[in-house]
Amino acid sequence: MRTDFDYITLGLGGLGSAAAYWLARVAGRDVLGLEQFELGHVRGESQDHSRIIRLSYHTPGYVRLAKRAYESWAVLESDAREPCLLKCGGLDVAPRESRIPLDPYLASLTAERVPFEHLDAAEIMRRFPQFRLTEDCHGIFQEDGGIAMAAVANAAHQRLAREHGATLRDRCPVTAVRTVGGEVEVVAGGAAYRCHRLVVAAGPWSNTILAMLGRTLPLEVTREQVTYYATPHLTEFAPGRFPVWIWMDDPCYYGFPVFGERATKVAQDAGGHPTTAETRTFDPDPANSARVQAFTERYLPRALGPVLQIKTCLYTLTPDRDFVLDLVPGHEQIALAIGAGHAFKFASVIGRILSELATGGRTPSDLSPFSITRPILADPNPPRSYMV
Repeated sequence: MRTDFDYITLGLGGLGSAAAYWLARVAGRDVLGLEQFELGHVRGESQDHSRIIRLSYHTPGYVRLAKRAYESWAVLESDAREPCLLKCGGLDVAPRESRIPLDPYLASLTAERVPFEHLDAAEIMRRFPQFRLTEDCHGIFQEDGGIAMAAVANAAHQRLAREHGATLRDRCPVTAVRTVGGEVEVVAGGAAYRCHRLVVAAGPWSNTILAMLGRTLPLEVTREQVTYYATPHLTEFAPGRFPVWIWMDDPCYYGFPVFGERATKVAQDAGGHPTTAETRTFDPDPANSARVQAFTERYLPRALGPVLQIKTCLYTLTPDRDFVLDLVPGHEQIALAIGAGHAFKFASVIGRILSELATGGRTPSDLSPFSITRPILADPNPPRSYMV
């Protein structure tokens, strides 16, 4: 069994699978991907049918990164010869006085020359009569918003990584990572591997890997959940008739048209309790379910129906809700990605950036907001703000 590679990726969820794909496009057989569980497992952050993708973001830097994300997804779709995105329009809606004000989103879209429409409550309900809004609400509609097909995209990244020559091995839990001279040694699944450059995309296990390198970050892992409602009004919520949407306030909610199941999908963002990857459960949280039910009843009553299923996942949250995309200080052979609970829409471009860092040490994307050395990550008890 081959154990020496130029590049190794730890974790084959959304970000790690993308990194393996982009690395394999450059380095082919010299790429190894390692996953501690089976491929496609549901213990982490990246599975299920759908994630929101959008250009609407609160800083121009995020909007620029989102533009490059769409470009990167297009490369994957062309290579895979199958769609991984479904554009159905995206709606950010909020009260005029909100914990997540829309003004920074409006300014960022304007600065980056992204077309959008700023709608009042009456116009939102005229276009999407599924909503029941009060007149103090307003929203941003952006036509390129839609669905990133999570499970489909993960499988496409993995399949194409292999087609480009990469080796992917699952059920290989990592027990040691260390730099040795100019190389990195990884012990996983009982075997010792060597590489010139390592990519870590370990999600809620990030601090486990970082601790092996003598470093940890003030991350908080939470257990989140989404609810699928078997609405009797399926056609009203079909893509093309209904957008992906985000309620921009605290609590923050989001949802999807019918996709993947004969049901609508609604969830509270960052509404879960702290946990760990090892101790989390898969049991629904009744209080979370009640909040989501009450919100949907008030604002989207026809989306409701019997609960078809509730799925859980994990968020790995930085205190400022910004990503970590950087080389590990003191271990510059190792590139790290932490998605902060909102990275899947960027998965392909983050994989691309990780590949660029690993193969050339630089990327055209501005990573300064995502530095591992930013001050808040040096604070052992930082203030936390997840409402973005």
